[in-house]
Amino acid sequence: MIATDPRAAEPSKPGGAESQTAIFIRFLKFGCLAWGGPAAQIAMIKRECVDEERWISEPTFKKLLAVYQILPGPEAHELCVYFGRLRGGKLGGFLAGLGFMLPGFLLMLGLSVLYVEANLAGHLSSLFYGLTAAVGALVARALVRLSKSFISDVPLAIIAIVGFALTLWAGISFVLVLLGGGIAYELWTNGRRWTHRAHSFAISPLALLAVAAGAITVSLTATIFLEGLKAGLLTFGGAYTVIPFLREAAVENHHWLTSGQFNDGLAMGGVLPAPLIIFSTFVGYIAGGLGGALVMTLGIFIPAFVFPIFLHRQLVAVSENERLHPFLLGVAAAVIGLIGAVTVTILETSVTDVYTALIALGAFAALNRWHGKLTVVYVMAAAGTIGVVLQHTVV
Repeated sequence: MIATDPRAAEPSKPGGAESQTAIFIRFLKFGCLAWGGPAAQIAMIKRECVDEERWISEPTFKKLLAVYQILPGPEAHELCVYFGRLRGGKLGGFLAGLGFMLPGFLLMLGLSVLYVEANLAGHLSSLFYGLTAAVGALVARALVRLSKSFISDVPLAIIAIVGFALTLWAGISFVLVLLGGGIAYELWTNGRRWTHRAHSFAISPLALLAVAAGAITVSLTATIFLEGLKAGLLTFGGAYTVIPFLREAAVENHHWLTSGQFNDGLAMGGVLPAPLIIFSTFVGYIAGGLGGALVMTLGIFIPAFVFPIFLHRQLVAVSENERLHPFLLGVAAAVIGLIGAVTVTILETSVTDVYTALIALGAFAALNRWHGKLTVVYVMAAAGTIGVVLQHTVV
């Protein structure tokens, strides 16, 4: 049986702690090999740190993973930070997370510079023709996978559908959709408990603070950072959930990117050895150049560093608090609705004819059929190659 004590997922540091340099190099290696999405990344980390090195037990690892799947941030990155902290304290946690994200960040930054300065999209339009079609399939596959994990009953399915409709057709802010989903499922589960408290309902000071903050004008760099931080705090269930939040901020609200550019960034992120969330670097660069890329990436990844380093025990306690589960499940269901809406939007932009529709369907079928470490890379590469062939022959 898995222990329920919050401290159970944070054992004392094992003997033979590594130097800070060794920690950085170990997780830099993980970052260089982080192909294939979160499942492949987590399996790689588990194989070395749990199965081979035995830093923690199998039951403890399952408990740890369950915590990071519920809470914001890319799970693979947070696992790296946790293991680095376990072996080298707070500095070790920081260096482990930095090592893991650094290869993907540098590659995405380089592609972002080429995209703008060398008109990469123009020169490789044939390649992006197929790649962006496959992006829709990639997000749709994540939608199916996450739905199986989080939609466990009819009320949650209804919350997801309503969130989808409100986002796609009514243009409701994702913050309201998330809060509404959490409150709706909380009331469905514990309605009687709240009935007698209705008379004491009041607007939260935090809500007033949020409204006031929205009225403050800040610099472009600060705005990019805040949008990244907001998205980083809301990535429930993994990196894919950041897509609707960043899209609303960058494309619809601030108009930093077009829908096509956003899809191009996702396409490049899908073939890099990094959590998909690294496409935020591209969004930041298009929005504000080098400074924008740095602050957007910083904002997105701050929670993934801070939570495992400073708040691990508290987060375990939150994840095990049965009283909070209905609200968190409602929020997760609303996130599914948001991802569904953004999937439709991505497909509307990237599927422009019969050929791109066939590429998207083929990519979706392949992603469902095969689940190897490099499946995502192979599928994206095949889609890009087919797109190039089609562009030079029949399109």
